[in-house]
Amino acid sequence: MGLIGWLLQWPVRALVLLLVAVLPFGVELAGFQAALASAVTIGLLGTLLILPLKVVLALPWAVTSLGGLIAPVSWLFDWLITVILFGLAASLIDGFRLRHGMRSAVFGAVAYSVISTVFIRVLGLADVDVIRAAAAG
Repeated sequence: MGLIGWLLQWPVRALVLLLVAVLPFGVELAGFQAALASAVTIGLLGTLLILPLKVVLALPWAVTSLGGLIAPVSWLFDWLITVILFGLAASLIDGFRLRHGMRSAVFGAVAYSVISTVFIRVLGLADVDVIRAAAAG
């Protein structure tokens, strides 16, 4: 799929954001345009900030997960990064608001992550993440 598959992820993720906005987590979107801008921003921030965030969180992650031996702790740090990116995107995009602050960021990011993973896999766009990671590295 390559670049086309990667580009197709953004409208899918925008639709997922609109779905998350319907859920009672306090995520508010002005419409599809704000959702699309937010999905693009989350994706770009993830590409640009994933490595610096992992460097900053490396020591606490290594200590609490025993160097990755305790998988649930590793997952928690991945979710923490997702929450940071989600909240940062909400602060950057007009029309994307987290009504309850951190609580909305946590629940919204978790829902966004889980639902978008399911949709992306069902649509056969899952292998695109590998392409994006290779392009960023």
